[in-house]
Amino acid sequence: MSRSYIFSSESVGEGHPDKVCDTISDAILDACLSADPLSRVACETFVKSNVVVVGGEITTSAKFDYNDVIRQAIRGIGYTNDDDVFHADKVFINNYLTRQSPDIAQGVDKRKASGKKTAEQGAGDQGLMFGFACDETPELMPAPIMFAHRLGRELTNIRKSGKVKWLRPDAKTQVSVEYVNGKPTRIVNVVVSTQHAASAEKAEIEKFITEKLILKVLPKKMLSRETEILVNPTGRFVIGGPEGDSGLTGRKIIVDTYGGMGRHGGGAFSGKDPSKVDRSAAYMGRYVAKNVVAAGLASKCEVQFAYAIGHPVPVSVHVDTFGTCSTDEDKIIAAINKVFSFKPADIVSQLNLLRPIYSKSTNYGHFGKNDPDITWELTDKVDALKKAAK
Repeated sequence: MSRSYIFSSESVGEGHPDKVCDTISDAILDACLSADPLSRVACETFVKSNVVVVGGEITTSAKFDYNDVIRQAIRGIGYTNDDDVFHADKVFINNYLTRQSPDIAQGVDKRKASGKKTAEQGAGDQGLMFGFACDETPELMPAPIMFAHRLGRELTNIRKSGKVKWLRPDAKTQVSVEYVNGKPTRIVNVVVSTQHAASAEKAEIEKFITEKLILKVLPKKMLSRETEILVNPTGRFVIGGPEGDSGLTGRKIIVDTYGGMGRHGGGAFSGKDPSKVDRSAAYMGRYVAKNVVAAGLASKCEVQFAYAIGHPVPVSVHVDTFGTCSTDEDKIIAAINKVFSFKPADIVSQLNLLRPIYSKSTNYGHFGKNDPDITWELTDKVDALKKAAK
């Protein structure tokens, strides 16, 4: 008997209040790494109305104007309209950044310290991180989250082209996919909410989003007359962004990862340098899982790491292929441990993470992108895994 169910995932646009915060935090991180690759950064951002607050801990030799970086990030998103309460040139900025605690630094640094068991670089914190991949899309990502990201990305491209004057930066997308026997078969529901100028009429917005976005972006074979399309279902979305809602860094962790299809350890990514395993080990988990699936060793793979602060090796590594493996799972686990190293310093080295690349990762998911700087999306370990798993 076939089993069917519906799974939904959402994405948010660059102008969503939480993503505004992620964008600012990663812009500051990249500014630090551009001048000092060994910067230690934990930058949190809060926005509301016409106020930006940044806080956290940064130790860096980089010298730059924080306010200018923040305003440039906001300008890049598109908050430059005359009617924007939250405007790149008019926001009030409060900076509460301090240096990293020396107690944390001695655990992370590659050096001996009193009470530390090893001189190796340790994890920046305790915690658990997950990586996931599956063969549902060319990106080896779950279909619902990839479809939602595609809608959001294209909506932003249209807005930034300037061809549709009434589009504004805040937006959310959501796609519900029916699965039969574990395979995505059709899209049953699409939701797009986009901020707009007060002059735009609901009928105009609905027609444009349906015809020029949804029907062009989503795969035609998965759409049907039964697909329910909801555009701005409240009827009006003029007040948006930080004017309409507060935003915080790291509040869209499911959007950032697998749309709920893969598990999440709870740690956010944006604003954190790669000594923080919340970010770097999650990237490593994706790298490992994607290479396992790309190698044909499984059609679905999840990897979990757990770390202790200051300790150089994970306290546990777990792999689950959900019964989809093409070879013995123990062989896959042995191959993974042979091909990859999960020490924090080795993760940074293997993925070349001490570069100002993080603003590229902020929006439309940290996974599933085709960009040579996004090294955790490479499938360059396929042959090594196949050989090691024999």
